[in-house]
Amino acid sequence: MTTSTADHTARHCPLCRRPLQEPNDYTLFLRQWVRAPARMGAIAPSSRHLAAAVCAPVPERGEPVVVELGAGTGPFTAEIQRRLGGRGRHLAVEIDPLLAQRLRHRHPGAEVIQRDAVHLRRLLDERGIEKADVVVSGLPWALFPSATQHQLMDATAAVLAPAGAFTAFTYLHAVPLSPARRFRELMVNRFEEVVPSRTIWRNTPPAFVLHARRPRP
Repeated sequence: MTTSTADHTARHCPLCRRPLQEPNDYTLFLRQWVRAPARMGAIAPSSRHLAAAVCAPVPERGEPVVVELGAGTGPFTAEIQRRLGGRGRHLAVEIDPLLAQRLRHRHPGAEVIQRDAVHLRRLLDERGIEKADVVVSGLPWALFPSATQHQLMDATAAVLAPAGAFTAFTYLHAVPLSPARRFRELMVNRFEEVVPSRTIWRNTPPAFVLHARRPRP
């Protein structure tokens, strides 16, 4: 792919013309968090331990459609790609343009979409996809107001297959907060089965995963 002059200049020191190193995932994540903390939700990318737990429902066989919400720097993206092994389709939705750009470069097997996840039904329609088998969420649900939570949950339930699975995570310290409780109640109301995982201590901060199956009509 040809690099534009603007991109080339942006990646080199204006004084010495040496190539500038791109920020690592933690630095980039923190930088974007400072700009929009409510959108990012955490100050560090999710660990591989959390990624493994969140992505557990991705099927090991067949050609599944997996949709990822709030892909961020890509810890869930990498795990989904590993589990798919080139099978099916993987749509990674990320609203932040810098993070989306890095995802495209790092994970060419994923279809990275820089859009708001509330438009999920439209995004799938535009790509000729009727239903998703799995929706994996990296969104900070506990930070969203009630109206946003409902919009996102409606969008998620609308695209899932009848036997589809939805996974999201909650930080341990957020459990007593009313937005986190509201989110869990919303999941219980919209899915026939919601099962929490054990606490994943090897993450910053510690978290647990909510596994939901079979969206209610």
